[in-house]
Amino acid sequence: MRKYSLHALLVVMWVTLGTGNLFAQNPIIMDQFTADPSARVFDGKVYLYPSHDILAKPGEGRPGWFCMKDYHVFSSGNLTDWKDDGVILSQNRVKWVDSTSYSMWAPDCVFRNGKYYFYFPAPAKNLAYGRGFSIGVAISAKPYGPFAPQPEPIKDVHGIDPCVLITKGEQAYLYWAQGAIYVAKLKKNMLELATKPYVIQGLPDKGLIEGPFIFERKGIYYLTYPHVQDKTERLEYAMADNPMGPFKVVGVLMDATPDCWTNQSSVVKFQGQWYLFYHHNDLSPHFDKNRSVRIDSLFFNPDGTIKKVIPTLRGVGITDATRKIQIDRYSRKSEQGASIAFLDSLHPYEGWKTMLNTSNAWIQYNKVDFGYHKLRWANVRVLSKAGGVLQIRLDQRNGPVIARIKIPVTNTWTVLHSSLLTFHSGIHNLVVQLMDDNNVAIDWVSFQ
Repeated sequence: MRKYSLHALLVVMWVTLGTGNLFAQNPIIMDQFTADPSARVFDGKVYLYPSHDILAKPGEGRPGWFCMKDYHVFSSGNLTDWKDDGVILSQNRVKWVDSTSYSMWAPDCVFRNGKYYFYFPAPAKNLAYGRGFSIGVAISAKPYGPFAPQPEPIKDVHGIDPCVLITKGEQAYLYWAQGAIYVAKLKKNMLELATKPYVIQGLPDKGLIEGPFIFERKGIYYLTYPHVQDKTERLEYAMADNPMGPFKVVGVLMDATPDCWTNQSSVVKFQGQWYLFYHHNDLSPHFDKNRSVRIDSLFFNPDGTIKKVIPTLRGVGITDATRKIQIDRYSRKSEQGASIAFLDSLHPYEGWKTMLNTSNAWIQYNKVDFGYHKLRWANVRVLSKAGGVLQIRLDQRNGPVIARIKIPVTNTWTVLHSSLLTFHSGIHNLVVQLMDDNNVAIDWVSFQ
């Protein structure tokens, strides 16, 4: 029988048991496709209501197009750990929806009258409701459901991507898209229009425009929306002092990307900071109808305009040093010798790996919490057919070295550990650096 030290046994147990799923990086959901995120703060948590992309198959959806049959809701108290609260509504549970359409597109959810109102678009099975998409409502006593759908869609509303605003004066407004962006007041029951639909004035009149999301800050209403200025959607925003406009287009919230045709967003303030929720096709780089939700911080200029959000892989939140730190969701990396690839290109949900192949190549991952209880060991999951040496620094490339790990020749993924040279408490950036010219692939880093 092979003998192990107590530390080695603890490492084996730690690796075997794992640390649970941690999504402090972009994309935040790694076990399914998510898109069109509507984020809301309820009871001190952020609840995320996205659409749910799946792959079409014979008899289920249109091949090569968007395919969605249900909605999940996710929740987090720190924007780092996300819980899937499960399916809250599906197309075969709504009386008026065509259950063969697989078109449960971008939703929204708001709280009023002691209840949660979930708004969703879908094609109706009965032409009596009109052609194209209608918008329905499902109601729950809890933000995570179960939601009970109303037997009929909202009368006189046809379009997609509903969004609801409730002003400080307690007036509710419904926004949606159908070639243009529409708005109407809602009655107090949140199920009927109180006014006729009105086309919002001042927005672009050329190029596809959809996905409205509106929020208020310091008495100003900000309307965000995707707009195809060229070939793919970029996020733009307009401002007004009235929720019905007229709005003035101010600028670009996030630039378009050539590899994902769509983008859709929501903006939320949580624990004093504003955040932009949006989507990209991280987990499906060759098929942009399967998308994944991201988060990045959002900031305002002194005049109230929004600073353009630059998308990141690192995302938001603080990562516990004792958890598996996915350094491939990097904050910065060297221009040469550092690259990212899927662990398994056929199974993207397994995530990515960092590849270092040049002496002094490095990758940086920001905001790691080392706590105040002294950590003693660095752990790294690596693969290298030639071996190598890794060096771990804190804060920056010339920061203090806390670990050096010699990598043996390994033909399979291997977890190695090395005692820390020094310990620094608190929150630090992490820099992992290759000290020779051998190729080393890194899955994750952690400390204990």
